Amino acid sequence: MKVRTSLRSLKRKPGSTVVRRRGRVVVVNRLNPQWKSRQG
Repeated sequence: MKVRTSLRSLKRKPGSTVVRRRGRVVVVNRLNPQWKSRQG
């Protein structure tokens, strides 16, 4: 999982969903798990 300051470019990718977990914003992509990341 990558840690990024901004998830704007990742949430536009196909198959990605934005989830809030424990106060953090997480992008999970089922089509390409390489793009899994959290903000912070």
